[in-house]
Amino acid sequence: MAHSFDSILTEIKSRKFHPVYFLMGEESFFIDQVVDALEKTVLDESEKSFNQTILYGKDTDIVTVVSEAKRYPMMAPYNVVIVKEAQHLKSFDALEGYLENPSPTTVLVFAHKYKSLDKRKKVGKLLAKDHVMLEAKKLYDNQVPTWIEKRVKSKGFLIDTVSSATLANQVGSDLARLNNELDKLFGLLKPGSSITSQVIEENIGISKEYNNFELINAIAHRDRFKAFQILDYFKKNPKENPPILTMGILFNYFSKLLMIHGSRGIDSSAIAKLIGVNPYFVKDYQLGAKHYSMAKSLNIIKYLREYDGKLKGIGSGDVDPYELLRELHVKILF
Repeated sequence: MAHSFDSILTEIKSRKFHPVYFLMGEESFFIDQVVDALEKTVLDESEKSFNQTILYGKDTDIVTVVSEAKRYPMMAPYNVVIVKEAQHLKSFDALEGYLENPSPTTVLVFAHKYKSLDKRKKVGKLLAKDHVMLEAKKLYDNQVPTWIEKRVKSKGFLIDTVSSATLANQVGSDLARLNNELDKLFGLLKPGSSITSQVIEENIGISKEYNNFELINAIAHRDRFKAFQILDYFKKNPKENPPILTMGILFNYFSKLLMIHGSRGIDSSAIAKLIGVNPYFVKDYQLGAKHYSMAKSLNIIKYLREYDGKLKGIGSGDVDPYELLRELHVKILF
């Protein structure tokens, strides 16, 4: 049966285990978190030597997996079998019989990353009906700040809306990277402390003045001087400001401007829902829509596609990517 990420972790924490877990989808962070929780919780360290088996999809097959799953535990409550990179298994057909009658003393886990199993097939139907199935979907950009706030709160810290949005805009929607950055802050701060923009700047290297969030703000205001200041800062600090991330954020911003232009004068709350952003940030999009007509926004989308190709080496030769980014902004802002 389909389970949510949170409900699975809650059950694991309370030591309620299921015979089969099938974890699949594009967001590998959620899959890794569940696998890690099961590895750490089901068995004690002393029990793992004889009762925990790690297999890899590239190096095994379902017949071997089922054989391991049918083993009885030795001086432990469970036999744990974890299949990592399960997306590389050639076929799951031989799993059908086991799913109909799984061992009650085995916890069988599949980490099937980056794609989903076909639920129309018998194996998919059995997993969806009788076992724990997690579909780990990528978060939309507008969902990432909320995820950050929830993660911070779960660890006993505080963060405001602007700081979570700044972190999301700068780091992007890579949850594994975001989690690593947050873990750094959790290790530095006392529980109950607030994670502010200043804390982020000092410890993660995200400048509160020179980041993608402020770049979008400068573009919305058509503040050319500020925009090029930020781009110069990016060039001097390339590790924290990869051009490909900026391109993705720009594409997302102007795509949303096109949606606003097509909405024909709806109010702020409706715009927030339409484009999928926190209402706090709607003003940046409304201002951008005033400064960039639908025709201009469409042209900018064309430029973004062109320069995305150039950044990837298509027709640009050996050109400094930050010079390409600067050239792109000349076309956007003039």
